[in-house]
Amino acid sequence: MDIKAIDNEYVAHTYARFPVAFVGGQGSALTDDAGREYIDLGTGIAVNVFGAADPIWQEAVTRQIAALPHASNLYYTEPCAKLAQLLCERTGMKKVFFGNSGAEANECAIKAARLWSFTHYGESRKTIVTLKNSFHGRTIATLAATGQDVFHEKFGPFPEGFVYADPTDAQDVIRLIEENNACAVMMEMVQGEGGVYPLTKEFVQTVADYAAAHDVLLIVDEVQTGNGRCGSLYAYMDYGITPDIVSTAKGIGGGLPLGACMLGEKTADLYVPGTHGSTFGGNPVACAGAYSILSRIDDALLAGVKERADYIFAELSGAKGVKSVSGKGLMIGIECEKPAREVIDACLKKGVVVLSAKTKVRLLPALNIPMDQLKKAIAVLKEVIAE
Repeated sequence: MDIKAIDNEYVAHTYARFPVAFVGGQGSALTDDAGREYIDLGTGIAVNVFGAADPIWQEAVTRQIAALPHASNLYYTEPCAKLAQLLCERTGMKKVFFGNSGAEANECAIKAARLWSFTHYGESRKTIVTLKNSFHGRTIATLAATGQDVFHEKFGPFPEGFVYADPTDAQDVIRLIEENNACAVMMEMVQGEGGVYPLTKEFVQTVADYAAAHDVLLIVDEVQTGNGRCGSLYAYMDYGITPDIVSTAKGIGGGLPLGACMLGEKTADLYVPGTHGSTFGGNPVACAGAYSILSRIDDALLAGVKERADYIFAELSGAKGVKSVSGKGLMIGIECEKPAREVIDACLKKGVVVLSAKTKVRLLPALNIPMDQLKKAIAVLKEVIAE
């Protein structure tokens, strides 16, 4: 079978695919259709947090498939209930809505903020302040929430009610809240698709304090930063803040589609039957897999994330051909002297999978990638960047 030819003929051309067809994998090793192995530093864009074909995840998923693959949300299922409980216990949030993706989790967060504001203030507070350089999804509403002009072309008109603040200036956020009578602020702790830029603690805490004092909701988008990726269970936990709403997806499902919108004290009881829903949200198989992932993100694993991150930063900072290294935990962006695409292509030819974020090379390895594989992959990456 010529996978590439069939794909090019029948799949919508929404992706600039690399010329590799993966057919298998185990942990941080992937295999293509020619039998060649690669070290994976991309994990399906921060999805396979324990690597490909994780055996514990596999067992949980296959056991649930055999028992009950799907039941509609008109009925209770154990995996959905257990996962929601675990999320709330580990975050202090009060309720969870499950969807299938990060965009859906963010849609739920946006609707919750607007519903909360309508309930408490009527129609006078609708606007949500997001940050320039942010990325919140590819639905029409989450594109509107995304603070990058490039995503606001060709698909308009977009929903109103979003304004974009400077991610380095907390006073700009406050100004926009006041000028627009905003109901919420929405931000990523590390702007991933925007180039892997972490927000400063001072910025985040200033915005959070102002929002709390003025009854403005704080929404944290943890779609990419969450589930251990940045060295804590959720990245906001390193910033000393308590969000009102947290969205997450990607790594939580371990390879199956799952998104979660976690609702805090203020927003926990907003949704009632009929106000929101999802046919596949909370699917028993996806939730069983996610429970096996989330329950293993413990202090020992997170310490390993920080150890691996320290190694990568130490190896790449100041290395030949490297302009800068940014990020948090195992969410890392590398600005190189040569174009990112050249680095990615050359690494792929040498058996290492890396990604991009704007002009940067992006690394999102498995949280438990063996150190010997990591060292080998980083050596290849350094060699390619220096050439």
